[in-house]
Amino acid sequence: MKWKRYTIDTTTKAVDLISSMLEEHGIEGIEIEDNVPLTEAETRGMFIDILPELPPDEGKAKISFYLEEGAEDEALLSGIREGLLELRLFVDVGEGTITASETEDKDWINNWKQYFHPFTVDDILIKPTWEAVPKEHQDKQMIELDPGTAFGTGSHETTQLCIRQLQKYLKEGDRVLDIGTGSGILGIVALKLGASFAFGTDLDENAVRAARENAEGNGFSKTQFVLAEGDILTEPALMEQAGDRSYDLAVANILAPVIILLAGETDRYLRPGGIFITSGILNTKEEDVRAAFEANPAWELLETTHQNDWVSITARKR
Repeated sequence: MKWKRYTIDTTTKAVDLISSMLEEHGIEGIEIEDNVPLTEAETRGMFIDILPELPPDEGKAKISFYLEEGAEDEALLSGIREGLLELRLFVDVGEGTITASETEDKDWINNWKQYFHPFTVDDILIKPTWEAVPKEHQDKQMIELDPGTAFGTGSHETTQLCIRQLQKYLKEGDRVLDIGTGSGILGIVALKLGASFAFGTDLDENAVRAARENAEGNGFSKTQFVLAEGDILTEPALMEQAGDRSYDLAVANILAPVIILLAGETDRYLRPGGIFITSGILNTKEEDVRAAFEANPAWELLETTHQNDWVSITARKR
């Protein structure tokens, strides 16, 4: 299906009011482009490994919305233009112009699947649910995955670094805490390697849903891989649900700033001698993360591994 894309050139100050006005006109989804730096809370909710470098914020923004091609939208656009004129009485709307363009006829939700194919991490085969097992890899331990909109196909360097550390440090029967589980891949790998239990957390309800489906698709029940939505750093109910000194191993593949925060908190969840595997760390942030671990006397740094520009740091609870 083709869509018409309409873009309003405005200011960051007017974004919230224009968004509300568009909602009043029945526009259910919008896209906002600006150069406003993300807050710490927003960064925690990101499922990418490094944030892009943004140009200076000059207070400008673009708000886009989409209408089906062929829709009678002139009346709607007229109402939106009137709404923009009214908002000028309360806020600097900037140019307030609306430009039109067309999108390509693509399935944007599923288009990424053409790039996700079976691959191996040592003796583990990771394959999308919609593809067959390659003949040359039928002897490998298999994990089937459909990430949906969650981060984590296993193909990224940071995920592979974590998988290799799990292979090295996880022991049969270990209980595992998977912080920022995404698609659930690391918790599933841990269970495949012999963990007796995994508890995964994520800020995104879609990630929790994808992880649940992937866990069940790989033969693990809701009691074997427990999943919970929320921030294990700040939400008391989730922190209590996870339980202090409950795990033999924790793994977190997120962002360096979040890993730095976790270095000050995650030891509470591990038993003495417990292992904490981390990644999502660009090499330019390696020393910052190491310093965070070294600042907490609960940790003994064990190992730092690299793959291209990415870093994994593994520590043991004293």
